[in-house]
Amino acid sequence: MASLDDYRVFVAIVEQGNLTAAGRHLHRSLQAVSRSLQSLEQELGVELIQRTTRRAQPTAAGLAFHARIKVALADIDFARSELAEHGARIDGTLRIGGSTQFSAPYLVPLVAAFMERYPDVAVELLVADQHVDLQREKLDVAVRLGELAPSRLHARQLATLRMLTVGAPGYFARHGRPRTPAELRRHHFIVRRCDGARQRLEYRRGSRRQTVDVLGRFRTDNAAACNAAAVAGLGIATAALWQVRALLDQGRLETVLDDWQLPGLPLHVVWPPGKQLPARTRAFIDFAAARWTAEPPG
Repeated sequence: MASLDDYRVFVAIVEQGNLTAAGRHLHRSLQAVSRSLQSLEQELGVELIQRTTRRAQPTAAGLAFHARIKVALADIDFARSELAEHGARIDGTLRIGGSTQFSAPYLVPLVAAFMERYPDVAVELLVADQHVDLQREKLDVAVRLGELAPSRLHARQLATLRMLTVGAPGYFARHGRPRTPAELRRHHFIVRRCDGARQRLEYRRGSRRQTVDVLGRFRTDNAAACNAAAVAGLGIATAALWQVRALLDQGRLETVLDDWQLPGLPLHVVWPPGKQLPARTRAFIDFAAARWTAEPPG
């Protein structure tokens, strides 16, 4: 019989894009991930994932099942945190790390809801542009955006945030709107790096894939600067929905290639290894997972 872990593996495969990435995300071997998927498909009697040598594409049944099961897993996690209230007192000070842009609009409201639920918990929030050392800063947890570098930290993915292709109305009026990813090569692109190299983008539409290398006169290593450059009409950019929603609502940016999908931006909570988690820390991890898995920020 399939276990809860098998369901978590399936969700990770869909959200990470292939079995290898899912194994890396879950800190499991490729063989263990493959066994879990096979066990689940055999029990359900339906193919959930179409495997190729490079990709793991969810079937129509797999996509529908993923939408249901990720919410169910979030409910289970939240039930665990509620049950913890009966077995351990949830109190004390919780030190949380977060990024400068993300913390005010998204992390602080989550923390406020958590503190309302657990009135005996105090929170100290350390906000920084760069990832800080959790143990040196005495942080219990940190919320991090993007792919995680290899480390000894424990991690749990909370959500996958939607990425968009955007530009200013004035830019599109002057240069036209790309209809396919390949047409981005003929446009100015705002490159998210400062080493002078090309930026490679991978788009997906159904079973189709298009990979395009883009160049631009303006390069930066900062997401907010990328978005500001796009508003200024310097070119087309990719951006997380949560970062540019207000600019889209104001009409200062517009989206293109809406029928093509970019890989999502993973959102994780991380915590130091090698110690028993206090009840308040476990409660926060489960609370964040329940909230953001069901309704991702943005």
